[in-house]
Amino acid sequence: MDRTVDAANLVAANLAGTAGDLSLWGLFMQADIVVKIVMLMLIAASVWVWAIVFEKISSLRRANREADGFEDRFWAGGSLDEMYDHEGVKPAHPMAAVFGAAMSEWRRSSRNPAHDPTRAGVRDRVDRAAGVTIQREMDRLERWMVFLASVGSTAPFIGLFGTVWGIMHSFSAIAAMHNTNLAVVAPGIAEALFATAVGLVAAIPAVIAYNKFSSDLARYATRLEGFGAEFSAILSRQSEERV
Repeated sequence: MDRTVDAANLVAANLAGTAGDLSLWGLFMQADIVVKIVMLMLIAASVWVWAIVFEKISSLRRANREADGFEDRFWAGGSLDEMYDHEGVKPAHPMAAVFGAAMSEWRRSSRNPAHDPTRAGVRDRVDRAAGVTIQREMDRLERWMVFLASVGSTAPFIGLFGTVWGIMHSFSAIAAMHNTNLAVVAPGIAEALFATAVGLVAAIPAVIAYNKFSSDLARYATRLEGFGAEFSAILSRQSEERV
């Protein structure tokens, strides 16, 4: 009778130990070295994804807020030359940079008699200057977007690789022990599947963030292009009036 009780207690203790090993930390520590490397890579990618998310939220909010203030000052009817001296020479945000590039090209065209003084000639040069500046500013704002897309598309497959490797390792260990008891099989399988879970944790926020920021950046680029086109039309009309 005592031996039966002791055996039951031993089984219970083993099951308790197995349950404790199924914690997240336990799954990581018991995983194969290759699976550990995969999970560490995915965790690092996830941390970097969230850092990019917070940086993009901050930069886009700041860019839109500064653009709102700039447009209010621009359409208030003040002197373009004074505005250029205050904000266009050393622009602090993308819209001011577009304004500064267009205004600078217009000034050079107006002062150089060799340039075509017609409305079409001035507008073409101003449009090119504004277009190049918009592209440069958007390239700066779109920094790390490729990383988000890469993590979103590859992290699940990297996690799946860790899972496949872990399952292969687990079955090899099971074959060596000649024991297919669920209590023996479960920890190894759980460790392997944990890699896929970590991959999804990294990929899902990356995909959502990429789609959201792509839409926001496209709207901001359209805003810059619209401002550049309107400002180019204003400058070309002023050039035509001077002829």
